[in-house]
Amino acid sequence: MTIERRTVLKTGAAGALLGGPFAGFAAMPAHADSGPRRSPRAATLVPVKDERDGQVRLFLPKGFHYRSFHDTSEPVTLDDGTNLPGRHDGMGAFRDADKNVVLVRNHEVNNPVGAFGPGEPYDAMAGGGTTTVRVTKHGEVLEAFTSLNGTMMNCSGGVMPWGSWITCEETVNGPDVGPDFTRAPNTTLQKPHGYIFEVPAEGQSNREPITRAGRFAHEAVSFDPVGGALYLTEDNFGFASGFYRYTPKNNPMVTGHLDNEGVLEMLAVKGQPNAHLEGQQEQGTTYEVQWVTIDEPDVVFPYTPGETAPTPNDEAIVFVGRQGRAQGAAYFSRLEGQVYEDGVVYFTSTQGGGEPEAGDADRRGYGNGWGQVWGYDTRTQTLTCVYQSPDQETLDFPDNVTASPRGTLVLCEDSSGDNYLRGLSTDGKLWDIAINRIGYPSDTSRYSDEFAGSTFSADGHTLFVNIQSSKGLTFAIWGPWASIGV
Repeated sequence: MTIERRTVLKTGAAGALLGGPFAGFAAMPAHADSGPRRSPRAATLVPVKDERDGQVRLFLPKGFHYRSFHDTSEPVTLDDGTNLPGRHDGMGAFRDADKNVVLVRNHEVNNPVGAFGPGEPYDAMAGGGTTTVRVTKHGEVLEAFTSLNGTMMNCSGGVMPWGSWITCEETVNGPDVGPDFTRAPNTTLQKPHGYIFEVPAEGQSNREPITRAGRFAHEAVSFDPVGGALYLTEDNFGFASGFYRYTPKNNPMVTGHLDNEGVLEMLAVKGQPNAHLEGQQEQGTTYEVQWVTIDEPDVVFPYTPGETAPTPNDEAIVFVGRQGRAQGAAYFSRLEGQVYEDGVVYFTSTQGGGEPEAGDADRRGYGNGWGQVWGYDTRTQTLTCVYQSPDQETLDFPDNVTASPRGTLVLCEDSSGDNYLRGLSTDGKLWDIAINRIGYPSDTSRYSDEFAGSTFSADGHTLFVNIQSSKGLTFAIWGPWASIGV
């Protein structure tokens, strides 16, 4: 059994990609081992056995290999005695002194279920956080431990150039707001959530939220070392989402950490107050942008401990964004993964590209498309629609994103059907890298589990990626990347 699919952008879109901010994308310096650029070929995906146990869990191009690890279908015990939580999500890769790979990995656990792991958690009743695992380039586990606990719904994040992972809470739950979409009460939570936290690559987080970077449904971050700003995406399911930047008071490239004394801003399009970017876009369209200041990036609503909070969750989830939209900030639909490359921040709008839903202003920004990829040029302050999916079959809900050493974007799909890893080239071609086939050939129940947390090792040898569900699983994938344009 093989799967062969290839999608090419419409005539004219590819040329648009290479102008403006995407000149930087096309000219991105290759790593020493990158080799020449090649056009991506139509990838024929075939069943490949997992080197862990010989089971088929992924279809990949011929010549590729993988090993899975930390499969929480069965309990996994970390070196600190912790049972590894599931729901593996965003993840960042670092290189240690022995040239092994250190992965800091999110666990998107929601609801008040109690903190995992040793040490004093941020909130003893919150079950999310991060675990750190040291592996070989072939996915052999050497060490694993809890590095942050007591947070909630840790979705994605970003690798920081000074050697940290920033993890994001995709929620505003807390004892001061009512139940979220799960309808589980928040009364037992001890702290407000909806923040970002810093986790050193090989150490422990201080468990202190960076509140000046906002309390909202954070998804992912990336840092511009030239401009000194942290960029943040927001994923408000069912509501308008925004694109933000946080400028710390002190340069973290000097201090080695992100401070909590900065300024939060939200993107707006010049001359188009409240521009609706969640709807149909012509690929290659570029907007000049400006930034509006969020005066109250953090708020803790009044409440009586142990009692149901008077503030609805829906009201809290739009609090920060409403400040920006009152000043003309743009509307997006469900902003998720992002990555910084050569002065450009690339980010996905998971449901962008369709007609926005009617309704009140806070819901107006929720689109009905199959996904968009945007690029913000930090040097020219312009925003370009890199790619827009024409239909569900071509690209269905792009989520996490990373970049290969050759500058190719690798997109994780979060579809309700088959889920792929896709490559997006600089000349506008979209093609397949992998498909989830956990349970192959007889059990198809997990084919719709999403890919998440894609990240390359520093030398470009290995792509690490998670499969997320109520369970969790991490893959190390390696092979002739240049031969498939990745």
